[in-house]
Amino acid sequence: MSEESTREGDAAAAEGPPRKRLRADAQRSTDALLTAAAEVFATSGVDAPVREITAKAGVGAGTLYRHFPQRSDLIAAVFRHEVDACADAAPSLAARYEPAEALAKWLQRFAGFIATKRGLSAALHSGDPAYDTLPSYFQQRFMPVLGALLDTAAKAGEIRSDVDPEDLLVATRNLTLPAQEDGNGHTPRMIALLVDGLRYGAPARETR
Repeated sequence: MSEESTREGDAAAAEGPPRKRLRADAQRSTDALLTAAAEVFATSGVDAPVREITAKAGVGAGTLYRHFPQRSDLIAAVFRHEVDACADAAPSLAARYEPAEALAKWLQRFAGFIATKRGLSAALHSGDPAYDTLPSYFQQRFMPVLGALLDTAAKAGEIRSDVDPEDLLVATRNLTLPAQEDGNGHTPRMIALLVDGLRYGAPARETR
């Protein structure tokens, strides 16, 4: 097997099983369930009663079990859904803000994702094989968008050019506190400080 084929196989494994294209009404139900489950998990934990999720989503229990037969299926889908939402925010931020500001705003978005997903940690590290591909999915979605934000800011001369995306992800994660412990705005201040530090060593910009 060629090296290219191996890489393609690894990427497919990280994405998990192929997803069937859903009808519009089924997609709406799935999206409502994922949004509701994310909110319920954040407040009540991943063991929250199914009725709490379905009531918030406005669907019946049968709909939930049809899409997600096992609770682990729902938890994994919520994680992927939230990862996608966070990763997909990067291009719109890049289009609206100057490069370093877009980077800072995305890191704040990522920090919010980490804070609200801490409730999933116990499930994701439980050893259940349903979650085996999620760490790879996390890396696969976040590394390219952060790398693009860093490259754009570095080329614009707004930050230094030797920043490793993985190092920055880890640093931001480590600065992030659970939302309920961050009432004094510690995390946003620390991320702002971190981004300011990235400016050190950036090439001097020419004045006209």
